[in-house]
Amino acid sequence: MTPDAERVSKQPIHPSVISRLDPEYLEFHNKNLLYLTPPHTLPWNPSIRNAPTVPGSSEPLKVGKTEDFDMPHTKFRAFTPEGTPPVNGWPVFIFFHGGGWTLGNIGSETAFCTNLCVRATCVVMTVDYRLAPEHPYPAAVDDAIDSLLWVIKNGKERLNVDPERIAVGGSSSGGNLATILALKAVEMQPPIPIVFQLLIVPVTDNTASIENSWAENALTPWLSPDRMMWFRHNYLPYKEDWTKWDASPLFAPEDLIRKLPRTWIAVNELDILRDEGIQYGEKLKEAGVVADIELYKGAPHPIMAMDGVLSIGKKLVSDAVAALKSAFDT
Repeated sequence: MTPDAERVSKQPIHPSVISRLDPEYLEFHNKNLLYLTPPHTLPWNPSIRNAPTVPGSSEPLKVGKTEDFDMPHTKFRAFTPEGTPPVNGWPVFIFFHGGGWTLGNIGSETAFCTNLCVRATCVVMTVDYRLAPEHPYPAAVDDAIDSLLWVIKNGKERLNVDPERIAVGGSSSGGNLATILALKAVEMQPPIPIVFQLLIVPVTDNTASIENSWAENALTPWLSPDRMMWFRHNYLPYKEDWTKWDASPLFAPEDLIRKLPRTWIAVNELDILRDEGIQYGEKLKEAGVVADIELYKGAPHPIMAMDGVLSIGKKLVSDAVAALKSAFDT
């Protein structure tokens, strides 16, 4: 961090939002995030990815084993709990990190992954899916599918996981990929059974804009409309792709939606993605899917990755752990 005299405000909070924000977030933002340059304002360079996607994470928990495995185009990292696995093998959670399909990497959400591994007693696979703009849609979707096929083909032998207890999940753009993977799984012949999906502030509608669902939260911190459009244009450079359901799962046909597994969706009150997350949850419910939607009051977009400094971030992580554990124990 530069000396105070050289610090320049880069992400000031709009006055209209201050009274609505979680007080801990407001304090941390003004001490730290305020001075970070938003990546979408910089000329594109892959080195932008070297900075932490979101500061404020807790420390990773100790797991039994950490291993990396290769897939056709990329790799994933597997966290295995300590102790003796169940008779049929560990349940497995396939996770996709956030970062607008542009930022983030295999290690950017290790704290969250290890929390789920240790506290929900499962193998967690975090997928290092290919990133835009170098690898636009549908490269990340293809990598998501490859991760599931790897589990079906190799999971029992290589990681001692139970192929009957597979869950998927992710944060933001990762939540988008997770639910698309769940839809792809039920579309496969034969279908691959997914028992649960855990979606945290997911992108479900890549046609959303400031003219519609983003309007109320357009001035909230961190994920601005400009930043979100930068992500979208990196990943989906062709507008005709925006309404395809494997880019915008809100547009998935009901015959696939109704086959989705039990779902837990976290949405944040002060996030431009809030309404599309709620709409997706309601669409699942209308199709007969058991879906729980949890709203985090006063929270902007990135709190999941800020569980080391925010009580509300810590609560979201604990709620996610409880939801996943419950799904595996059912």
